[in-house]
Amino acid sequence: MDSYLIQVNGRGDHAPMLDVHIKTNGNSLSLGKVKGRKPRWAVRASEMSKKTFNPVRAIVDSMKVEPNPKKSMISLSLGDPTVFGNLPTNDEVTRAMKEALDSGRYNGYAPSVGYQSCREAVAAYYSCPEAPLEAQDVILTSGCSQAIELALAVLANPGQNILVPRPGFSLYKTLALSMGIEVKLYNLLPEKAWEIDLEHLESLVDEKTACIIVNNPSNPCGSVFSKSHLQKILAVASRQCVPILADEIYGDMVFADCKYEPLATLSTNVPILSCGGLAKRWLVPGWRMGWILIHDRRDIFGNEIRDGLIRLSQRILGPCTIVQGALERILHRTPPEFYQNTLSMLKSSADLCYAALSAVPGLQPVRPSGAMYLMVEIEMEHFPEFENDVEFTERLISEQSVFCLPATCFEYPNFFRVVITVPEEMILEACSRIQEFCEMHYQGAEGGQDLECDK
Repeated sequence: MDSYLIQVNGRGDHAPMLDVHIKTNGNSLSLGKVKGRKPRWAVRASEMSKKTFNPVRAIVDSMKVEPNPKKSMISLSLGDPTVFGNLPTNDEVTRAMKEALDSGRYNGYAPSVGYQSCREAVAAYYSCPEAPLEAQDVILTSGCSQAIELALAVLANPGQNILVPRPGFSLYKTLALSMGIEVKLYNLLPEKAWEIDLEHLESLVDEKTACIIVNNPSNPCGSVFSKSHLQKILAVASRQCVPILADEIYGDMVFADCKYEPLATLSTNVPILSCGGLAKRWLVPGWRMGWILIHDRRDIFGNEIRDGLIRLSQRILGPCTIVQGALERILHRTPPEFYQNTLSMLKSSADLCYAALSAVPGLQPVRPSGAMYLMVEIEMEHFPEFENDVEFTERLISEQSVFCLPATCFEYPNFFRVVITVPEEMILEACSRIQEFCEMHYQGAEGGQDLECDK
């Protein structure tokens, strides 16, 4: 019969030692002395979580300010077209969802990259002779945000860098830094309707550059690049042999006097991962349906990038299956009038906002051509009591109950962003309050000179 003897030795200030002897069938085996360990809790947040930083939330959450109780709050800050109820989705879209739900066919797991029939539907919708697509070129995702995350994860390793627009959507930086990827900011030019400073862009490329992010139409600028400008961007990418991640969630959301050109239709050799989704064009951001379109006519990505995207998509099993079940009908049966009416409303709102703010002393709005936003420069020299755009927008809330996002959120201080999806009467009221605020605080060129003297 086996016997086990465990001795505990120790005296004075010395830690107890376990002197372990195991006796089996008459033979004694010593395991030596092991220093005693008292278990203790040591739970720490991961390095990835510590590196995750959302500048919009950090800035907005730190704005400890109460609106003026005498004026109803008007929020021009959130890029959600559904907030005010004036931009409902189309009946065909909701009918497609109801039918998918009632069918009972979409309650289980789908393939991680999406149902084959849904990928075929997206490919058919976006395919054209200049940039042909097949189902294998489509990865379905949980919203455009996950599409961007997967595209970054497949293209860049920790220690590499990506080129990101300034001003630009804050998610790019949030995702990249959490992955250990460096962010280099290239400038957009407000005096050229937010075109890219191409010379600056190219100067940032080095041997560690994994991709260039191009956001067109733009959040936060509301700009739409011309065909010739997009060709110049592609020329930079081609010379430097750097792929492009095209954030085209606002694709086709452009005003009547402008034309949207999908970047891939202009590329002959630059490989592109185009990210899009239902959120904005179909006005259903909460449905979380996005996609990555793989454009690689020269086979530069090859199988490696495709296989990488499939593996990454398998970490979490894809977007909502009910929305997938409705997707083909949504894409192919939504009437053109729905899009036209949405764009007409946005254009009207943009024109009203631009005209009203152009007349405000100390403000310089930049006319948008699409998306849902308008950027406004604050001539800070005329508002010396405010240190920066964050303080300016804080006081705008406390005095006028109008909330605009300070463009520091987009790495572009001394501007603010206006969301133009609000009802017309609300836009006019907000602009009136902004004018009242600016006239109250404006100081002329001589400093301390009031508005009447400045005229």
